[in-house]
Amino acid sequence: MQKTKISIPILLPQIPDIKDRCVTRIIDQLQSRPGIIKVHVSDDNSAKLCIHYNPDSITLKEVEAIAKINGAEITQRYRHKLLDVKGIRHQRHARNIEEQLRKVKGILEASVSATGVLRLEWDTELTNEATVLKAVRNSGLHILEKEKSHEKESGHAHEHGNFLGENTELYFAIGSGIFWLSGLLLSFTDNVPEIYPVVLFVISFILGGYFTLIEAIETIRKGKFEIDFLMLVAAGGAAALGKWEEGALLLFLFSLGHSLEHYAMGKARKSIAALSELAPSTALLKKGDTQIEVPIEELKIGDVIIVKPNTKIAADGVIVSGKSAVDQSPITGESMPVNKTAVQHPDDSFSLDKLPSENRAFSGTINGNAVLEVKVLKEAKDSTLARLVEMVKEAETQKSPTQQLTDKFERYFVPAVLILVTLLLFAFLVIDEPFKDSFYRAMAVLVAASPCALAISTPSAVLSGVARAAKMGVLIKGGRPLEDLGTLQAVAFDKTGTLTEGKPKLTHIIPFGNYPEKELLKTAVAVEKLSDHPLAAAIVSEGIKKLNKTQIPKARNLEALTARGVKAELNGEDVYIGNRRLFEELTNNPVPDEIDAQMKKLESEGNTAMIVYQKDAYLGIISVMDVARPDAKSTLTALK
Repeated sequence: MQKTKISIPILLPQIPDIKDRCVTRIIDQLQSRPGIIKVHVSDDNSAKLCIHYNPDSITLKEVEAIAKINGAEITQRYRHKLLDVKGIRHQRHARNIEEQLRKVKGILEASVSATGVLRLEWDTELTNEATVLKAVRNSGLHILEKEKSHEKESGHAHEHGNFLGENTELYFAIGSGIFWLSGLLLSFTDNVPEIYPVVLFVISFILGGYFTLIEAIETIRKGKFEIDFLMLVAAGGAAALGKWEEGALLLFLFSLGHSLEHYAMGKARKSIAALSELAPSTALLKKGDTQIEVPIEELKIGDVIIVKPNTKIAADGVIVSGKSAVDQSPITGESMPVNKTAVQHPDDSFSLDKLPSENRAFSGTINGNAVLEVKVLKEAKDSTLARLVEMVKEAETQKSPTQQLTDKFERYFVPAVLILVTLLLFAFLVIDEPFKDSFYRAMAVLVAASPCALAISTPSAVLSGVARAAKMGVLIKGGRPLEDLGTLQAVAFDKTGTLTEGKPKLTHIIPFGNYPEKELLKTAVAVEKLSDHPLAAAIVSEGIKKLNKTQIPKARNLEALTARGVKAELNGEDVYIGNRRLFEELTNNPVPDEIDAQMKKLESEGNTAMIVYQKDAYLGIISVMDVARPDAKSTLTALK
């Protein structure tokens, strides 16, 4: 028996992750083929299918061909779509829409995020895209156009009479709390007629129950009894027992939780919108000798765009002209700018994934101080940034285990409580007590069972957690990974810009032989003053402080040596500052062992080390490093 591994994204390019049903489908189909013994997802989390086969019955080429054919058939039949929608009021409304859409013939999966993202899967042999989209609209949702998908308005803001704006429900909840507290204080005040606090509690009732009543009416129309209805009945039961303050408190807490859930949803939407807005909306398209500003959606593969200094790059592509240092931190997380230069043969065809780092450009990254020309290799909808946004949206639609549990529990909890309360109302027929006592017991159970925490806690917590993390630059792929944070035993950090400040600083000045340290620093500062590279800026700023008003000679004729270093003229002699590669090419010999050992020592400590060379002699080494944040040590200690 032999085995081979094939990348799942190659076989099934549309699926959001390896837990999608299409992975199970292709595994089942492949395992039914003669000669293929076993198929499973690779255990190394590499998103690959591991296929075990009998080489006496089937060849490796046949296995790969069968896998690709099956993948193409599944991709063609089962379609996936991610939609930005408006009109989702809260998590329970999202769940109701999921149930409604799953009942439509051909729709196999519908997952709705309260933040306004809908993920669909359907069988093209049973339905088509137009019918699926019609079903979405019939559910009461409005599908946002792609170019308008980043609108920040809340769907809830235009429904249910939100005449005070999108925070109307929050204002009502606060008002309910104020009237409840006022009524409670009056009830403990002597010589105040009992009617006054009751009136305040009734006003609290109305403010706290207004939106809850509307939600309850909508769910009852669909033949369902949900927590909104149970909360109203519980509050009514408390009032029937004369416990107006308890009923008002129930509705106040529920409406406050509801409104805070909407607030969390709005925050999550804005976090996704902020990610989407990393890319510029327009690009400068090169047409012969002219430049035309066009929307990035109109860029085609092969177009050449011009990126001006200190502006965002508008598309993924290959650099065909210019040299610059590019800030890639919005996409790759690298806090240090990366040197970019043009490819040698700009007319060739290129694959973005196979390009060297220095020739590759990403949409949303920030150009340095020079003009670049970039040949577009991916359309806006397929860019790295667009895929990143899609991943976050996919994450929003994935529910945590706790969410799934509470959704399932809530579905049966409300009817069970209502049945129990109804039975308790007729307890007087079984036991010897007046109806009044049975009624009181039933209402007490109803009030005690009102599930405020169940209704508002889990969805709000998950949404807030994912949204807050995204805002701070941490992408958490859904509720399950968020919950898994609580069980972690180890954390791995990419140090650059995470545990460090993200700003290089001059750390070492090491002269060779009898060359003075001060002279070495003066030489380095003089040359680097001419450069606009971020590492040069660090050397100059720190070097000037150390030299303390010492006169620095003027260098001239700076020349950038791509991926090697720089060259300039100082006092009539060429000065070179760069890495080992530069001096191996310059002298046709390896750098001396002493220098190499010193360089390795500095590099092992996280420094970027550079050799300074003049008049056929090695003057010394200078190094810069992205130093640790002041709070890095305390953070690591706290995590331990």
